[in-house]
Amino acid sequence: MKTIHLALAFLSLAPMAMAETPVLTVLTYDSFAAEWGPGPAIAKGFEAECACTVAYVTAGDGAALLSRLQMEGAGSSTDIVLGLDTTLTETARATGLFAPLAAQAPNDLPVPYTDANFAPFDWGWFAFVYDNIKLTSPPKSFKELAASNLKIVIQDPRSSTPGLGLVMWVKAAYGDQSAQIWQDLADNIVTVTPSWDAAYGLFLKGEADMVLSYTTSPAYHLIAENDASKSAAAFDEGQYMQIEVAGKLASSKQQALADQFLAYLAGDAAQAVIPTTNWMYPAKTPAAGLPVGFETLITPAKSLLLTSVEAEAARKPAVDEWQTVLSQ
Repeated sequence: MKTIHLALAFLSLAPMAMAETPVLTVLTYDSFAAEWGPGPAIAKGFEAECACTVAYVTAGDGAALLSRLQMEGAGSSTDIVLGLDTTLTETARATGLFAPLAAQAPNDLPVPYTDANFAPFDWGWFAFVYDNIKLTSPPKSFKELAASNLKIVIQDPRSSTPGLGLVMWVKAAYGDQSAQIWQDLADNIVTVTPSWDAAYGLFLKGEADMVLSYTTSPAYHLIAENDASKSAAAFDEGQYMQIEVAGKLASSKQQALADQFLAYLAGDAAQAVIPTTNWMYPAKTPAAGLPVGFETLITPAKSLLLTSVEAEAARKPAVDEWQTVLSQ
């Protein structure tokens, strides 16, 4: 009887074991995983191929991802980190938590990019966005902006990757003169927000004339809202680039699944989702091309980008400089 009972118990557990579905945990920023972001569609598409479940865990903006990862260390339950950018990848690499990529997928970035640990999934140029009905002659440089009476909203570089991108933009464009640029801009800044969405929300409420965002932001208003009133200002200094990346953790218990996800993220199906959900350029242009409306966006004459190593060296001094000037 005991043998029979054990056999029956085993048989009753077998369907449960067979029904277990592997879970891939992806740490990302809030807007990526939001119902209107690219996360849900990418998860659905990948789940159809992998017979797995994608679980998103969010941590604010890109900079918050790194902070959380540093806090959790090797004990993190995360398999994939998605949403760091090249201003943070050297710090992330130095944690020793990331595994090498299984493969390097081709990309269409406007600058050469390869990295042993981090795969690009989208990119964009930073820009100040404005209402072209209210503002008919936007500034054409940081110096013109600083000399104007225009009010701007920016993000904190300590918590926001766009905010950090702005600091890198000023540093890349002006070098040793960057402190003077911040000093001149100080009276234009209405407030500094912890995240992109908070800053953009204030701009849409009319709290500022311009907001730090991306050259692709007007595409959202045009395509999703049929509103052509938003434009991005082209600056003579050039526009600083952001390249967003994903990487897998060495501690992941789902190494093969993580590799499969990264390959899917670089593929046509996922890349086609990016333009009208994350409102950025895909790392690899989909076979169908970019959505109608993207052809109306400005194309900077010059792309500015510090390498990940240069950005690592410049980041703390540049942020300290920004903080010192604006606190005076």
